[in-house]
Amino acid sequence: MKLTAEQIDQLYLFSRQHYVEYYDLQTELVDHLANAIETQWLENPELTFDEALNIEFKKFGIFGFMDVVENRQCVLNKKYNKLVFKHFKQFFAIPKIVLTIAMTLLLFSILKVTTYKEWIIIGFYLVLISFTFYEMIGNRKKRNKKKQSKDKKWLFEEIINQYGTLFGAILVPFNFLLQLINHVDSILSNDYWILGLSFVSILFSLLLFIIFKVIPSKATEYLLDTYPEYKLEKL
Repeated sequence: MKLTAEQIDQLYLFSRQHYVEYYDLQTELVDHLANAIETQWLENPELTFDEALNIEFKKFGIFGFMDVVENRQCVLNKKYNKLVFKHFKQFFAIPKIVLTIAMTLLLFSILKVTTYKEWIIIGFYLVLISFTFYEMIGNRKKRNKKKQSKDKKWLFEEIINQYGTLFGAILVPFNFLLQLINHVDSILSNDYWILGLSFVSILFSLLLFIIFKVIPSKATEYLLDTYPEYKLEKL
C-alpha cells in the first residue's frame, strides 16, 4: 500500500512541527518516513497511518529527529559544497582561464602606461568593496523578506548566502587597500609588482562575481532540477 498525496503532506507538516525548517531536509526525512511506513504496512496492513507514524517516530528516541536531521544536514552540506567548488573549478578552466589572463594583461597594460596608477587601483578596489556591500545588503533583505513570508526555506540557499557573507569579502579589500595606499609608490614602480597586482585584482573581482552571481544562479538550476516545488515557488 502506498501513501496518498494527503498523507505525504501530513508528513511534511509533521516534520515542520518537530523543528525541521529547511524544505530539502524535510524532503529527505519525509522520504525516510514514507518508506518506513509502507514497509510497516507490508508486515501489518491493519495499522493506520497515524499508528505507523507514531511507531516510526518512537524509533528516533527522546531527541526526536535531531540526530537524523544533523546527520542529513551534514550530508547535504558536503553535497552542496562539492557543487559549489565544482563551479569554482569550472570557471577557471579553459576557455575562462584565457579570459582571466587577458583581463590581467589589459589591466597591466593600462597601469603600465598611465600616470594615475594609484588612483586607478584605489578606485578599482573601492568599486569591488561597493559591489560587495551592495550584494550583501541585497542578500540580507531577501533573507529577511523570506523569513516574514510563508515561502519554503532551503538549506542550499542558506549555504550560498553564507559564502556571500564571508568576512574575507570585506576585510581583505579594506586591508589590501590600506596596504596599497601606504606602499603604492614602491609597488607601482616595478613591472613584476604591477603584473602581480593586476592578476590579484582580476582574480579577486572574479571570485566576488562567482560568489554573488554565478553560484546563486547555479543553485537555482540545481534546486529546479532536484525539487519541482522550487519552480512553483519562483513563479
